[in-house]
Amino acid sequence: MDSLPLTLCHDPYQRPQPYNVSLDRFSNSPFSRMGRGGEKTVTPPSKSFHAHGHSLTASDLSRADAASTISSSVRPSKSLEAMPTEELRKKALQYGHDASADRASLLQILAPYGDILLRTDAPPSLPLAPPPFTLADIKAAVPRHCFERSLTTSFFHLACDLVLVALLGYLATLIGHPDVPTMSRYLLWPLYWYAQGSVLTGVWVIAHECGHQSFSPYERVNNLVGWVLHSALLVPYHSWRISHGKHHNNTGSCENDEVFAPPIKEDLMDEILLHSPLANLAQIIIMLTVGWMPGYLLMNATGPRKYKGKNNSHFDPNSALFSPKDRLDIIWSDIGFFLALAGVVWACTQYGFSTVGKYYLLPYMVVNYHLVLITYLQHTDVFIPHFRGAEWSWFRGALCTVDRSFGWLLDHTFHHISDTHVCHHIFSKMPFYHAQEASEHIKKALGPYYLKDDTPIWKALWRSYTLCKYVDTDKNAVFYKHRAS
Repeated sequence: MDSLPLTLCHDPYQRPQPYNVSLDRFSNSPFSRMGRGGEKTVTPPSKSFHAHGHSLTASDLSRADAASTISSSVRPSKSLEAMPTEELRKKALQYGHDASADRASLLQILAPYGDILLRTDAPPSLPLAPPPFTLADIKAAVPRHCFERSLTTSFFHLACDLVLVALLGYLATLIGHPDVPTMSRYLLWPLYWYAQGSVLTGVWVIAHECGHQSFSPYERVNNLVGWVLHSALLVPYHSWRISHGKHHNNTGSCENDEVFAPPIKEDLMDEILLHSPLANLAQIIIMLTVGWMPGYLLMNATGPRKYKGKNNSHFDPNSALFSPKDRLDIIWSDIGFFLALAGVVWACTQYGFSTVGKYYLLPYMVVNYHLVLITYLQHTDVFIPHFRGAEWSWFRGALCTVDRSFGWLLDHTFHHISDTHVCHHIFSKMPFYHAQEASEHIKKALGPYYLKDDTPIWKALWRSYTLCKYVDTDKNAVFYKHRAS
C-alpha cells in the first residue's frame, strides 16, 4: 500500500511537459504531469526472439551481459540443474540474458535467480522489449468520459465513507454494553479495528485522489480537502503529495524511484538471515507495522541511494526530498499534522489513552498496515522489471506495476486503488470511479504489457519478500534476483 505515486488543463489528452520539481504554483508540481508521458512511437522490431509471450530485439540481447555480476560462489541448485537446456534458454531470454550460451554458461547465468525460476504461481514477466505502442495509443483506447472529474461525485463517495466511519464508531460504543457477553469483546474489538481501519484507508485514498488533482477540477478544493483528510490521519499532505509525485514520475527506475528503489547486492544482510524464514517473517511484520510511520514519512527508508546520508524527512522543509519553493507547503503540512496530533493528545487527557487507542490509534495502525501492504505489492514481485539509464522512460516505468484484487469488499472499500493500479499509473488524474471501466480498455490495448496477479495476497507477499532480494548494477534492464552467494 509502493510499497504507493497533473495540469489544471481540462483536456486529459494534452501532451506532457518535462518533469520539474520546483513549485511556483501547484500546476507546476510533480502531480501536474501525472498520467502523461511523451514517448515517441516505437516501431515493432522486424527481427525478434520470443519466449513465453516476451519479445526481445537483437539489440536488447546484445546489451544483456551473460556474466552480469554473477558471483562464482553462486552454485546452481539441483532443481536448476535438472531443467532441460531448452527450458534454461527460455528462462535466460525471459530475464534478458544471452539464450544462445552453452548449458554450463546458462546454469551459471541463472544460478543467482534461485527459487524464482521454480515459481509457477506468478504471471508472465513484463516484456523487456520497448512497447510497440505509445501513450497516445492507450489514451485513444479509453473513452473520453473516463477522464472527467466531478466534485459532486467525489464528495458523495467521501460522505459515504465518513458516514460509515461514524456508524462504526457508534457501534463500537455498544461493545461495552452490559448485555454484550464479556468474552465476545475479544472478537468484537479486533473486528472494529480492522473494519474501521479499512474504511479509513478508503478515506486516505480519497485524500490521495486530491493529491493527484483527480478529486475535482478545482485545485484549491482538492488541496483543502486533501490537507484536512490526510492531517486527520496523521499524514503531512503536501509533503507526501510532492514525494509521491516524484514516485509516479520515476516508477520503475533503479536510481530515482522515490519509494521502491530496488536494493543492490551491497545492501544485503548476512546470507543466513537473508533466507531465514523466521528472519523474513520478522522483517515483514516490521515493514507492515512501522514501514509507513516512521519508516517512510520520517526516514524514506526504501528510497533511492541518492538520498543516503541526507535528510529524508517528510516533516523538514529543508529535506533533500523538496526544493526551496516547496517550503511553505511543507510548513502547512506540518501545521496540519501537529494540529491533529495535538487533538489526539487532548483526547487522551480527556478520555484516557486506552479509549483513544481503541477508537482511533489501533484503526490508524490498520490504515498504515494497508498502505504498506498495498503499495509494496503494487511494485515488487518476481515478474516486475526495473530499468536504469537509457532503458528507463516514464512510459516504460508506468507499466512496471501490477493490478491485484483484495476481494470485492476491500477493493470497493479501498476505492479500487489496488485492482486498477496500472490504470492509475498511466492516467493518475483519472478519478477512481472511472478506473474500472478504463482498465478494461487498457488491458486490451496493453496486451502482454499489462500485469495482473491473481495470487492470494499473503502468498504473493511471502513470494515477493522472500525472493526479491536485489538487482544487478551493471545492466540497464533488470529483474530481482534471489541468491547473492
